[in-house]
Amino acid sequence: MKIAVLIKQVPGAESPLNIDSSNKVLDETQVAYVVNESDNYAIEEALKISDNNGDGEVIIVSMGPERVQKVIREALAKGAHRAIHILTNSSEPTDPLITASALASALKEEEFDLILSGLQSDDLGFGQTGVMLGEMLNMSTATLAMSTEINNDTIKVKRELEAGYFQWVTMSLPASISVQSGCNTPRYPSLKGIMGAKKKEIVQVNFEPDNAQQAIKKIYTPSNSKETVMIEGSTDQIVEKLVDVLKNKIKIA
Repeated sequence: MKIAVLIKQVPGAESPLNIDSSNKVLDETQVAYVVNESDNYAIEEALKISDNNGDGEVIIVSMGPERVQKVIREALAKGAHRAIHILTNSSEPTDPLITASALASALKEEEFDLILSGLQSDDLGFGQTGVMLGEMLNMSTATLAMSTEINNDTIKVKRELEAGYFQWVTMSLPASISVQSGCNTPRYPSLKGIMGAKKKEIVQVNFEPDNAQQAIKKIYTPSNSKETVMIEGSTDQIVEKLVDVLKNKIKIA
């Protein structure tokens, strides 16, 4: 079984998030980048399936500038077999449709049985790329997966719904599945794995995005201001003034 795992490099939670002069991207000189949290669970799920299947191959796929190779090597150190790096020259994020199109173009010749991705990225949080990619490659698709079970040419997925409910869905392979954080326990890379990752193949594919359907116009830090207003008068006057403030100033419907 051939399994692709989509991973993304995102700013670490503890990094200072300073905005550069363009007001469109972060100042990367102070950012510590890490692998997207939910993608760690996708990596682990793929490795578990590969181990159980006996002859599986796990291929890491990531898109971005040269710095992305850091998280690719980390995934290879955990046990993935090889990687595909879709190289972009810009650090500006692409919209999900452009990203999915680039992934589909790079992966269509591989004929994957299964594509796994994290539910959404920690930075933009669109949660659309895995489903779009599956549609473009004519695959079955599912999101919010908490567990998977391969049975011949089908995959059984346990999906997390609202209010504590779950749904079990059986779909035909090939499939593209987005997994939920917490669905397994991601492994740590061993010293042997770290050393071996240096020798594993990373194929680079050049990509220049165009015709974006979405764009970030400006990134800014929200203003933080406080104001205290004393409302005086009779009970009816105070209530009337409170309602006016809530409806017209704070905008509570």
